[in-house]
Amino acid sequence: MRCRRQRRSGRVSTKTSIEDEIAHLRGLDLKGLRSRWQSIFQRPPPDHLPRHLLFAIIAYRIQADRLGDLDRETGRVLDRTDAKDTGAKMSARLVRFDQKRTELIPGTVLVREWDRRSQRVMVMADGFAWNGRTYDSLSKVAFAITGTKWNGPRFFGLRDKEDRLDAGAQS
Repeated sequence: MRCRRQRRSGRVSTKTSIEDEIAHLRGLDLKGLRSRWQSIFQRPPPDHLPRHLLFAIIAYRIQADRLGDLDRETGRVLDRTDAKDTGAKMSARLVRFDQKRTELIPGTVLVREWDRRSQRVMVMADGFAWNGRTYDSLSKVAFAITGTKWNGPRFFGLRDKEDRLDAGAQS
């Protein structure tokens, strides 16, 4: 096993990589996974869980503990999800959620090919820069590029027309 050593307060501790821990989990039988569950969650695993679910839940917990878990808002969306939701309905719900969370950070460059030419727009703190000018909306940039009215986020691929149609049809 590859290990990474870290020095904390004069002591050296060994920390196994996530990949190595998960590889080790793969080799455990049902009894081994149940034991690992007990050590991670400080309680016995549910009796009804098969090996593959024990593995998946433990692997998720290891990754979440090291890299961070879902934020509270994402957890709420998933908690409100009905088990009877179809894949399309769930996808539409997640697309709507993701679109609400999408923020363009200054410095981001949006690229769109139009009329066989690559159009690059930089997100600025006070708008969007394209061809030496600053615009206050993506829709105005899209109009400047095409000469026709567009929904700016859709023009730059930040909203997918089909996903929006699916979201409306599933609601």
